[in-house]
Amino acid sequence: MAWSVLLLLPTTALFVLLSRFSLFHPILWMSECLSLLTSASAIFSFILLCGVVLMVGFFNLEYYTVVPSIACSKIALLGQVLHPRQFVHSLVHCIMGVVVAWCCAFTIGGRYRSLGHPCTQDESSGPEMCLNEYHLVLLLAGAFIGYSHSLVGVVYNMNYVSFHTMQQYKYLRFKGALPLVVKASAVQALYCLRSFLLLYFFMGYAPRAWICKTLDLSINSSIHSLDSVSSLLDLSLLYHLWISGTFLLLTWYITVLLFRIFVTEVHITPLTPYNASIRPTAFLALQDLALLSQHSPSRRLEVFSLSQPGGHPHIWTALSKECLSLLSDLTERLVAHHDTVATNGRAKSQSTGSNKRSTTSSEGSGSYNALSLSLKNAAFRKCSDFVPYFITPQGALSPGFSSIQSPHVMRRGPKLWSASTGEGQPRGHTWLILPMDYFLTHCCLSLQLPEASSQALFADSQVHIWALQGLSHLVAASFSEDQYGIVQTTLPTILSTLLLLQEAVDRHFKLPHTSSKPGHCSCSMGDDSYKTLRFALRSTLKTAVYRITATFGGHLQ
Repeated sequence: MAWSVLLLLPTTALFVLLSRFSLFHPILWMSECLSLLTSASAIFSFILLCGVVLMVGFFNLEYYTVVPSIACSKIALLGQVLHPRQFVHSLVHCIMGVVVAWCCAFTIGGRYRSLGHPCTQDESSGPEMCLNEYHLVLLLAGAFIGYSHSLVGVVYNMNYVSFHTMQQYKYLRFKGALPLVVKASAVQALYCLRSFLLLYFFMGYAPRAWICKTLDLSINSSIHSLDSVSSLLDLSLLYHLWISGTFLLLTWYITVLLFRIFVTEVHITPLTPYNASIRPTAFLALQDLALLSQHSPSRRLEVFSLSQPGGHPHIWTALSKECLSLLSDLTERLVAHHDTVATNGRAKSQSTGSNKRSTTSSEGSGSYNALSLSLKNAAFRKCSDFVPYFITPQGALSPGFSSIQSPHVMRRGPKLWSASTGEGQPRGHTWLILPMDYFLTHCCLSLQLPEASSQALFADSQVHIWALQGLSHLVAASFSEDQYGIVQTTLPTILSTLLLLQEAVDRHFKLPHTSSKPGHCSCSMGDDSYKTLRFALRSTLKTAVYRITATFGGHLQ
């Protein structure tokens, strides 16, 4: 936050220069900018801008997350937008947008300086105050951009903080990302301006009338209103609206960028038997574990050391236990997801045509209960595949329902107008229920966001990636550095855990509607690196297994 306030000085100075730009009078332009920057009113405006920047930093601190909230359907996304917490976020950003726009209006000066100006409607009456619509448009544009910034934050997970693979100094990271921030601010301000002008063209009379009635202002009939095509094509007005929106977004995005840089800075966790557990600070501690396992031989010796007195490997036991627990949880989550998709979201039941218990295939007879695991796991509970029972031809309302289905039969479409009914089933309403189910199914599926459930399953996979890197590098280094052979006691458990996870990941990528290639990330301030976490996990997992087997070779026998 301190750096954001300090960087507000050159950003504000640059905005003053651009907003009062005069090509034909450069000396007058520079003198006016210098006098404005040193005036008492400019200092007051700067204090307001500092308060806005601090408020933005506070919201970054309160709303950030290391595990993105992925909406699996458009209805879920709408629920996130209308959530009371998000409503407060949007309202505060609207107010802050108005404050920044007021500061911009004062800085630009001229026809934008005040909301009202004296005018004379009739010669017989005295002067009265009329509405300055230019000032009003600038304030409304600030509110609209503030709300758009909050809305974009929900849709594109602006509060998500990712950890970079390459470690860089803070200055180098900021310097490399600054051109992207400037470009993103200018482009987003341009798109927001387009949407705002269209909205004001059709509904501009409403806020204009409300302001006039509230503040007892009149409308000067001799001046054309700005909700017309000719007025909205005023190049000077468009330029000042765009440069103000760019300044607003630039100051906010710089604050977001600095927060991401500082919060993801490497934190060294001391290795002691009492704080070797990594759950309280999972992300930073696992990041430190992955780095020390590769680049710090002295700290690796601490992991392989024995406690005195007693001679117990407390640090290695705690670290390996927590890492294996994380990987086992991910394996159970993937198995539960696969079982749920394989049964179309229903628990496996017995055949209605026989009293005998139906046998299940080896693929579906795992030791994990899909229903209970889906209730326990937050990511899977928030985003499970919506595959209703009535999209399959062997649903509960169709004849010959059985829990054992051929995968070839499951791909066929339902017979919607079949007149035959199964035993014990209603006969007179099947012709009505099936078309309704078919209609509801297609309506619900049309609201689903593609691959969202797969992304949600791996939303927290950064910790699993670091756990895999840390474990595999420590195991590989133990071949020559572990003097007491403590790693060899857990090597079978580590290998079996990795191979079970490998099998679950391979099965997941064979599911329908699961892409096998990473998508292209958009170049904006929204961090969508979480969309490629599943591919990074798969690659890291294969590398970890290969690293261990290549190191130990024939000794695994």
